[in-house]
Amino acid sequence: MKTEQFIIYGHVQGVGFRFFTWREAQRIGVTGWVKNQSNGSVAVLAQGTEQQLETFYRWLQQGPKTATVNYVESFTVENNTIYSDFQILH
Repeated sequence: MKTEQFIIYGHVQGVGFRFFTWREAQRIGVTGWVKNQSNGSVAVLAQGTEQQLETFYRWLQQGPKTATVNYVESFTVENNTIYSDFQILH
């Protein structure tokens, strides 16, 4: 199990990005969370296999059709918390 954090920049708030990210996480099978940041970006913490996280990262780089993703930062995180589902945080 690997944990990665992603920060997504662009026109990603107010366009359903968190909902679509939650839906994609369910489809891929990753756990963790997604939340809006005060600077207009969206933060995601995701846990899964290397392959699941790579698939999720590729999706985040595109995002839903309602969003415009400029770029995505990715960080491997040392995390002792194990998430059992994927949540939208407010």
